[in-house]
Amino acid sequence: MSATFEAAVRRERGVAIIDLRGEVNALAGPRLEAAYADAMSEAAESLLLNFSEVDYINSTGIALIVGLLAKARATNRPVLACGLSEHYEEIFTITRLSDFMSIFQDEASARSGTTAAPAG
Repeated sequence: MSATFEAAVRRERGVAIIDLRGEVNALAGPRLEAAYADAMSEAAESLLLNFSEVDYINSTGIALIVGLLAKARATNRPVLACGLSEHYEEIFTITRLSDFMSIFQDEASARSGTTAAPAG
């Protein structure tokens, strides 16, 4: 099984959106870092991580996401997430990632700032 990962950056109204696709694991590190650098290159007010096309996240992938959170928090940029499966919402709650980012069911909810997914 090939562990592929892609990250594409879009910008909409001050929000940098990183569309994640595939498996978030150690191999995703360089692409995720490059996408983050691209996303922050134009003074985005906040960062939205779109997980709707993510198949798998392992512990190293969680660590990579924690790293992005730390960078964003250091520059006072809120981080939001959307499109997580129920399983990964639970993982984000257990690991307390959900304490540091707002989690939404879908991108439209995240961009409007309403209907956050229940945390736990």
